[in-house]
Amino acid sequence: MAPEVSGIAADIARVVISEEQIRERIAEMGARISRDYAGKDPLLVGVLSGVIFFMADLLRQISIPVSVDFMAITQYAGGPGTGNVRITKDLSHNITGRHVLFVEDVIDTGLTLNYLLRALRTREPASLQVCVLFDRPYRRLIDIPLAYEGLELPDTFVVGYGLDAGGHYRNLPYVGILKPGVRER
Repeated sequence: MAPEVSGIAADIARVVISEEQIRERIAEMGARISRDYAGKDPLLVGVLSGVIFFMADLLRQISIPVSVDFMAITQYAGGPGTGNVRITKDLSHNITGRHVLFVEDVIDTGLTLNYLLRALRTREPASLQVCVLFDRPYRRLIDIPLAYEGLELPDTFVVGYGLDAGGHYRNLPYVGILKPGVRER
């Protein structure tokens, strides 16, 4: 008999990216970052709050010394994906002359990420690369070079592993599709 599913997992109709797939891909990315940034003392930068799950797991897979910093943004005039953002928490570290790896949980249109990368480039880092766990290339409006790519998301609304619906479901260890009607609760 199958175990009873309860809590937020009960709201999931179908898992589209398993916990194991995520774990394996992050391990591969961490190993590659460790090789590529050996001897460079990189600074990993993420945007709160969806990236915290990916950032924490990625950091555990990197075998070289790294520093970490976070930014926070607010979307306005059009909402998420429009690129209209305001930085509400800036970096604590000075990135001038540093090797910066911008870590992102998901990239959709690329507008918001493009804005943030432009802002960071004005601070003259030694290098600025992007690492993204979840990609939606079919939604891209701006071409953004990705140095480290994780997994492609399906063209549907998904939650889990940092991705939310109304602030909920980020803590699922996998990515899934909500049951019909659940999102409206």
